[in-house]
Amino acid sequence: MIEGIFIEGLIFSVMALGILISFRLLDLADLTCDGSIATGAAVAAVAIVNGIPIPVAMLLAFFAGVLCGLCTAAIHNHLRIPGLLAGILTMTMLYSINLRILGNKANLPLVKVNTLYKAFPKLFKAFPPEVASLIGTIIVIVIIKVILDLFFHSDLGISLGAMGGNEQVVISLGMSPSVLKYIGLGLSNGLIALSGALLAQYQGFADASLGTGMVVQGLAAIMLGEFVFNTNKISLITLRVVIGSIIYKGLMYFGRKYGYLIGITPNDFKLLTGLLVIVSLIIASTRVKASEESAKKKALSKIKESN
Repeated sequence: MIEGIFIEGLIFSVMALGILISFRLLDLADLTCDGSIATGAAVAAVAIVNGIPIPVAMLLAFFAGVLCGLCTAAIHNHLRIPGLLAGILTMTMLYSINLRILGNKANLPLVKVNTLYKAFPKLFKAFPPEVASLIGTIIVIVIIKVILDLFFHSDLGISLGAMGGNEQVVISLGMSPSVLKYIGLGLSNGLIALSGALLAQYQGFADASLGTGMVVQGLAAIMLGEFVFNTNKISLITLRVVIGSIIYKGLMYFGRKYGYLIGITPNDFKLLTGLLVIVSLIIASTRVKASEESAKKKALSKIKESN
């Protein structure tokens, strides 16, 4: 039980990291996520079924997600369509594309083929299957997180992080905001597709409708993480997202298991997730206002003392 919550939370955190890049760093409301996560699952599943090695299948899923992000960026940059609508257009088109990838079927089972979550118990034989799967997932997530942290410590990563805060700073550094949007949305959806590839292997099938409502769930995970601790360090921000994702999956699990005690059913989860995001936004806004007022008071007191 506990192992399953952590595994799902860790897989989910890869998608949440992708959403973090678009919503927090680029300040773009990108809804491509709902399509690209299913694309990653579909590409990985088809590749594995056709005998392609699992690491190669995962890379193919990542690059398929990158292409999804590049498509959204192209629509946004060159057609001057708002980011929200560009993401909706790509997401809508991806549903048909995902069905094509899956051979015009709604889903593709992975029961009879080897996957990561069949390989992990064989690799870590000393542990029970669930624990072995958790250890394998932790290793994969740590590798992804370390690579992402190293990227955001590079000049390109720092420029990407500055995009959402102040686009003029990026221009003054001699970099093109359009190019950074291509890179940011490509990386974002690449991670989201990678999460889909992991999820398909964990649950044993890829589904064309896998991404329904994933954006809101990812935002909820990000905001839950933000309540854990405040930080401006990118390595801690990514860690916060991972923790928030695990908390979110834990809440959903206990909601399914014990929600009946207070009249909550699985049908209510979408509503509760949306309300959680709204409440988190209100609290975040209140915090920002409180910190701004505190800073103003300190500045005024220093001015009075100097006079």
